[in-house]
Amino acid sequence: MLQLTYIIPLVTGIIVFSLPVKPGRLILLATAVVHAVITAMEWFHLTAPLESSYFSTTPEGMLVLAILSFLFLCISVYTIFYMAETEMSKEPVFNGCMLLFLAAMSMVTIADHLIMLWVAIEATTLMSAPLIFVHGSRESLEATWKYILICSVGIALALLGCFFIIFSMEMGGIHVPITFSSLNTVADQLNPIWLKAGFIFIVIGYGTKMGLAPMHTWLPDAHSEAPSPASALLSGALLNCAFLGVYRCHLLMVESGMGDYSSNALIAFGLASMVVSAVFILNQNDYKRMLAYSSIENMGIIVVGIGIGGLAAFGAMLHMIHHSLVKSSLFLSAGNIFLGYGTKSISRTGGMLKLLPKTGVTFFAGFAGISGFPPFGLFISELLIILGAIQAGRHVTVSLFIFCLILIFAGASRLVMQMVLGDRPEEKTLIPEKWMRALPPIILLLSSLALVIWLPDSIYQTIQQAISSIGGTLNG
Repeated sequence: MLQLTYIIPLVTGIIVFSLPVKPGRLILLATAVVHAVITAMEWFHLTAPLESSYFSTTPEGMLVLAILSFLFLCISVYTIFYMAETEMSKEPVFNGCMLLFLAAMSMVTIADHLIMLWVAIEATTLMSAPLIFVHGSRESLEATWKYILICSVGIALALLGCFFIIFSMEMGGIHVPITFSSLNTVADQLNPIWLKAGFIFIVIGYGTKMGLAPMHTWLPDAHSEAPSPASALLSGALLNCAFLGVYRCHLLMVESGMGDYSSNALIAFGLASMVVSAVFILNQNDYKRMLAYSSIENMGIIVVGIGIGGLAAFGAMLHMIHHSLVKSSLFLSAGNIFLGYGTKSISRTGGMLKLLPKTGVTFFAGFAGISGFPPFGLFISELLIILGAIQAGRHVTVSLFIFCLILIFAGASRLVMQMVLGDRPEEKTLIPEKWMRALPPIILLLSSLALVIWLPDSIYQTIQQAISSIGGTLNG
């Protein structure tokens, strides 16, 4: 039944292209609801087990799928009211591609076959590219081509990495299905040289899609030019799907006895991403680009935590959940800011608490959350990663980690304070804010807060199962 999570949006996405706007909006929302119901049924084990040569249910995959399904439901509600006020001429294309994008990302979360995962991640590129270009401006065209070109090169490198892993099987005389579940059982028999080469190429390839530095250059442009609902999906869901590919290959390395090699590589890429974000976030004048660099930072935080392992690995998975919720809320709030001010320029969006009070509060609260301030969950996740690094004796890593967090907060806080509390010459807004556009960002923020107060046992156990193979634990 879990295959319906990609089959249904695939079918409805194709149908929406030829429908008028209003029926298309209803199908978008209905598909989001059905997707959430199917995901919930699988989460609570109310469906038959998934049996397929190409797909399987894994704890990390179910965690990413649950995040994706909840985000898409909230974003779909927002999209209906956002599009009604923008009157976009290409809305049927936008809604159709949103559903196809959902189908591709859902396929990523349950793909077990090495090549099927690659196909699904490549499909996310093709399905999401029109979402970036939908405005049809020169800037959006440039951002779209940069996204397609850079991510396609990265995906090609990932495919080469897959071939290297398959070759490591041949060199080891192993003949099993090329699925992660099968490879993990014979990982210690794989040829170590070719397996290491495959891992590096896959990290570079999928890391490009994840936004890790120095392969991140497509991300700020794409997030800046895409409509806010698409930006929320790109940052809150797509990056997690790419991380899933990196994580499964890291798990294979750990099972093969080369976990130290892959851990050090992940920590290096993660810290590089945080440093790049710290440098480039300082002088931004586009609030969506500022949020994009924050996404690069947070993907770096996640892979650093996974690389360290132990307590930090639990913190990394927790960070992935809360980052998706808070960052999606911020991008939806950014859409309300754009409708209200008609610009993405930070210098022209002052006085938000006065002109757009509901959006001003949610945007400032989202910034506090993404900066790791209590009571939001990123405070806990970052603290767990720091404590995990100290336990592991990685003092240089934790020092650079904390320094980057402080520098990024110092740079971003100046920009956000200017937007929320600064002055603006024009004491009016283009489109008044409405509750139905303000509500989804609020729900996402409240969801993050709720998970801090009470983390359901099902989520806790899923995280523990996902990280147990790499030595991750909350009790470490």
